Order: sequence, then C-alpha cells, then structure tokens
Amino acid sequence: MSPPERVGRKSTTREPIIQEPEPFEPEDPRDATRERDEAEAIRRTAGVAESARANRGWWDRNADDYQREHGTFLGDGRFVWCPEGLDEVEAELLGPPEELKGKDVLEVGAGAAQCSRWLAAQGARPVALDLSHRQLQHALRIGGGFPLVCADAGALPFADGSFDLACSAYGALPFVADPRLVLREVRRVLRPGGRFVFSVTHPVRWAFPDEPGPEGLSVSGSYFDRTPYVEQDEQGRAVYVEHHRTLGDRVRDVVSSGFRLVDLVEPEWPVWNTSEWGGWSPLRGGLIPGTAIFVCVRD
Repeated sequence: MSPPERVGRKSTTREPIIQEPEPFEPEDPRDATRERDEAEAIRRTAGVAESARANRGWWDRNADDYQREHGTFLGDGRFVWCPEGLDEVEAELLGPPEELKGKDVLEVGAGAAQCSRWLAAQGARPVALDLSHRQLQHALRIGGGFPLVCADAGALPFADGSFDLACSAYGALPFVADPRLVLREVRRVLRPGGRFVFSVTHPVRWAFPDEPGPEGLSVSGSYFDRTPYVEQDEQGRAVYVEHHRTLGDRVRDVVSSGFRLVDLVEPEWPVWNTSEWGGWSPLRGGLIPGTAIFVCVRD
C-alpha cells in the first residue's frame, strides 16, 4: 500500500497556504451530473493513494453542486455535525462555547469551512483544512479571515502540538483507506489533553441500501463486508471512493492511534428535521442510526 501523497508543505507555523481569494467562477452543474451518470458503482479494493487521488478530483469537480444542494442546511456559520442536524451549540462536544475562546482548533475536511466560521465567532483560532482546492474556494467566497490549508489529512503540514482541539464533521475519515494515518497525524498535532471529535456515517448503514425511502430499510449486504464502495470511469479509474469500517474497527482505530475514547454519540433524528440528504431521511432516521460521532482525547 502506497503512502499518502503529500499536498502543500511542511510548516512550523500556522500561516495559511491559501492567502488571497481567487476569482470565483461557478462551474456548470451539468458537468457533475454527467460524471455521476457515466460512473460505474462497484465494490472493490482501493488503496491509500488511489483513494486520495479519486476523492480530491471528485470534490473539486462536485464542490459547486454540493454547496448549492446543502449550503442552506449547513448555513455559512453554523457547526452542524451530521444530516440529522445536531448542532455544536447544543451538543457541546468540543466543550462549552465560552471555553473555546483563544483555543487553536484544526478542522479536518472543512469543505467551505462553516464549522471553522462558527468557531471563529466564539473567539477560537481555527484553521480549516481540506483536500479539495475547490471546496476551499467556497470558503474564501463566504469569507472568515482564518487560515485555509489545502492538504492531505494523512500528512498534516503542522508542527507537533500546534492545536488545542480538532474536529471533523464527515471530513476525510470516511474517504481514506487507512484512517489510522489521519488519527495519528491529528494526535501528533494536538497538545496533551487535546480533544478530537469526528463524525462519520454510522457503520450499520453499510448493510442497507443508500436510499431514503422504504427500499432503504431492508438489509442488502453483510455489515462485515469491508470492501470499499468505488465509482470508476470507463477506464476503470476510481473517481470516488468511500471506505467502510465496522463500529469495532472505528473504536480499535481510535485506541491504537493513541487516543482515549470518552464518548460515542449516535444522534437521533429530530422531529423538526423534515429534509432528506442522500440516504438520510426522517423515515430511516427514526428507525436506524445514520451517524456516529467519536469524542477522543489525547492524554
């Protein structure tokens, strides 16, 4: 298995790698639609380097479509952990908001940096990191004044002990072939006592079809089949990869990477949330969990 490809540069400072806004020109949404229509969805192995290349390209091509579709739900400055709508304002998984002031916080897989924007509003000093340059262009478009870094989560361009906290709302971890690379890197850049909180698709969902309606309520495959979900082009090149880990796998990954797991949150679907997001819906959310949030501490 190849090591993760490094993006950006190793740094002992918190200087942003992207510093000035670039002209933002929305892409034609038909391009992303054509790509999805042409991709073949299969289950096959995909290593670290192939997964990183595929997902960097996918998010660059689909960032515009993603922000159009989900931007209203996410807001420009909210911290939403999952499609269920769990908000950090009420969850306080990173700690009470008043205690965030002055804290150095790394957001991994930040997308348009909505979570970092909320953290900055609480007085924290966030850094928003994402593999996708196009997603970070959306962060620049919205604004915020905090550093944006385009880099691989498995090779963080920060010195040891740079941050007090780290967070990731569906960022990076579902898409990497070896999540321990990310976990160990996050632990390295956290200070002792630092907390890392991340959300991923609940592992049980992999046994069900990814459909929001009744067809998504019947088991269609083995929960224990860890073969990645891959969308590939006509030449067999992966253009999107998502990796399955069982709940036990996730716990072992956290512990073996040097973290202490202090909480595992499985948000229930709230009555107020009537929206659908891919395979997430009020119907399925009322019956089976859709998200798992891991709260970890670096001792």
